Amino acid sequence: MELYKKYCDGMYYVALRFLKDPFEAEEAMQESFIKAFTKLHQFNGDVTFGAWLKRIVINKSIDMLKAKKLQTIALNEQIMTSVEEQENWVVEDSVTLEEVKKAIEQLPEKYRYAVMLFLVEGYDHKEISEILNITPVSSRTLVHRGKKQLQEQLKHLRYGTGS
Repeated sequence: MELYKKYCDGMYYVALRFLKDPFEAEEAMQESFIKAFTKLHQFNGDVTFGAWLKRIVINKSIDMLKAKKLQTIALNEQIMTSVEEQENWVVEDSVTLEEVKKAIEQLPEKYRYAVMLFLVEGYDHKEISEILNITPVSSRTLVHRGKKQLQEQLKHLRYGTGS
C-alpha cells in the first residue's frame, strides 16, 4: 500500500499525458500497478522501482492507444538511416512549458509519442525504441523530425503574438 500511495499520482499523470482521458489514465495506472505487483519477482533493482513502474505505465498506455486502433508509427526504415540528431535543441526563454506541451499535442501522431518520451519523460533512444517497438534509428529520426516541427510551431507562436 505504501508503494501505491507513493507512486499513484505520478503514474496517473504519466498515463494521462498519453491517453488524454482521466478515466482511461486511471484504468491504465490501476492495471499497471496490478501488473507490477504480480511481476514484482521480475524487478531486479537495475533501475529504481519508480522507473520500472513508469515503464509499465507507459507500455500500458500505449497498448490502450493501439487497442483504440490508433496507428502509432509506420515509417520506411531505409529512408531514415542517414539522419543525424540535433543535440543542441533550444527554444526561446519566453516560451512556457504549457506552450511546449500544447505544441507537442499538435504534432503528427507518428512524432508525438517519440518526442513526448524524449523531451517530457527523459528517455533515451534505446529506451524509446523498446517502448515503441521500433529501432533506435527510427527513434532518432522521429525525435529529430518531431523536434524540428515543434520548433517551427513554437517559432510561429512567438512571431504570431507580436513578440
